[in-house]
Amino acid sequence: MFQDRLQALLLPAVQNAFRELFGQAPDAVAFQSTRPEFEGDITINVFPFLKLSGKGPEQTATAVGGHLVQHAGIVERFNVVKGFLNIVIADAHWQAFLHEAAEHDLLQFPSTGQQVMVEYASPNTNKPLHLGHARNIFLGDSVGRILQAAGHDVVRAQIINDRGIHICKSMVAWRQFGNGETPESSGLKGDKLVGKYYVEFDKLHKQQVAELEAGGMAPEDAAKSTPILREAQEMLRQWEEGDAEVRALWARMNGWVYDGFNATYARMGVGFDKVYYESETYLLGKQDVLDGVAKGVFFKKPDGSIWVDNTAEGLDEKVLMRGDGTSLYMTQDIGTAIRRFEEFPAMQRMIYTVGNEQDYHFKVLFLILKKLGYAWADGLYHLSYGMVDLPSGKMKSREGTVVDADELMEEVVQEARKMGEELSKLDDFSEAEKDVLYEMVGMAALKYFLLKVDPKKRMLFDPKASIDLQGHTGPFIQYTYARIKSLLRKAQVAGDGPSWSGGTPEQPTVDNHQLLPEERAVIKLLHQFPAVLNDAALKLDPAALANHTYEVVKAYNSFYQSVPVLKEEDAAKRAFRLELSATVAHMVKKAMWCLGIEVPERM
Repeated sequence: MFQDRLQALLLPAVQNAFRELFGQAPDAVAFQSTRPEFEGDITINVFPFLKLSGKGPEQTATAVGGHLVQHAGIVERFNVVKGFLNIVIADAHWQAFLHEAAEHDLLQFPSTGQQVMVEYASPNTNKPLHLGHARNIFLGDSVGRILQAAGHDVVRAQIINDRGIHICKSMVAWRQFGNGETPESSGLKGDKLVGKYYVEFDKLHKQQVAELEAGGMAPEDAAKSTPILREAQEMLRQWEEGDAEVRALWARMNGWVYDGFNATYARMGVGFDKVYYESETYLLGKQDVLDGVAKGVFFKKPDGSIWVDNTAEGLDEKVLMRGDGTSLYMTQDIGTAIRRFEEFPAMQRMIYTVGNEQDYHFKVLFLILKKLGYAWADGLYHLSYGMVDLPSGKMKSREGTVVDADELMEEVVQEARKMGEELSKLDDFSEAEKDVLYEMVGMAALKYFLLKVDPKKRMLFDPKASIDLQGHTGPFIQYTYARIKSLLRKAQVAGDGPSWSGGTPEQPTVDNHQLLPEERAVIKLLHQFPAVLNDAALKLDPAALANHTYEVVKAYNSFYQSVPVLKEEDAAKRAFRLELSATVAHMVKKAMWCLGIEVPERM
């Protein structure tokens, strides 16, 4: 990484300074970014080295700083604040870095040779995708893109929860009230049609609970005893026994949902390399659990149920198989993980993108797989993220109080359309071109809003903020990119373009062009970009990349407003600033790709 390269250039220079000044050198030096209230690019705390120097902190820092200015070509000047040595890197270094960044794609990392599976989405087939799914999907998709940019071979996967009592609830309600309604006859997307009957089930269930309670039944018993719930339970039993009629209805309604999901995924701009279905995996894990008993990893209780004891690790005992031999979610998750690593033998890591409500589940799952002796269990990771709330409270699918993902996407796209029509800057766009642009801007607003927040934080979805197309938003970044592309087109028409006189960050050429503060600010942020991307890949955190991208375009806009690029009379300076602009555009486009966001050439 280039931030590391700069430090790698400074480290031997600092060690040499200590050696020549004080007779001995430190093995390592900690570098940090200079605080904004002080002049400098990199700061060294000299307090750990006072025993080596035998002098006070300010004397030590001053001596080392002076030596660096005399002998290290990349150090221009320095200042000392109470033992902290603030180093100003020479303009020539930043200029040489910019040229290298313009000549090479610094955000294209070499292959790591590591295959990683990222699982995300994982919806239930009883309802359409909603805002909570959107955060999950955009987060998982972005993490996959960031890992791919960082040189990993990424397998994008989802497991569709296509069986269980929740599916049967929609099926029972449709059979009772649907009158043969289909997506074609209703005009509804298939997932919305099935979700409609899931809500209808809940309404009737509540009505029947109230009736049972009115007859004297306790609330807890009433909730378990309604006729419609018993019908759904019976349908689940029939499904598990392979009843042909029930299976046919299940396949038909799930087919409607899959068509709906695929349409939503297409508009989101996401896809999957591998799709698993719970109906094909729910029996997995039973033999693995029995093998664990034989190995002494698990134990049986008198009722025949199988458990794992995790109390030594600070967790609880966990049941893995009921006494009647039926499995639980943990059972099938054990089996599914094992099968995936058998299917992808080169895979070294698997990342589960799942809300933080399942934190404990994944702690237990990973511990169990380690106890079973799978070395790859160390490569399992739960990408835990906070839930999304509405201003009115938590979303509930069965009550219909969700922010539908399709409706949300349409809302932000229409808001983009409204903004475009009000600005009236698209007169030379055809209607088709406008539609493409509005879609691009609206989806950027939504994706960036969800990705700029630390994944671990619970977030409040504010519809107004999500469609605000100004400020710290995806459209602001898009607009800056389009502005740069317009600038470069104008320069090309005028016969101007980026040029360079040679040099590298290690051996910079002498340049008489003293960087303006606005230029320096942009280049420093560009210099940090590879390290930020690498860190985002290590921490699986798109928010860091999203926010750094915003800082880059904000700095560039300050530069653009202060420095009229095309009006500069000095041809060399003009070419340099065009090169700076082109490099910003390139890095912004790559960063936004990592967030799953397209950038328009014109806005």
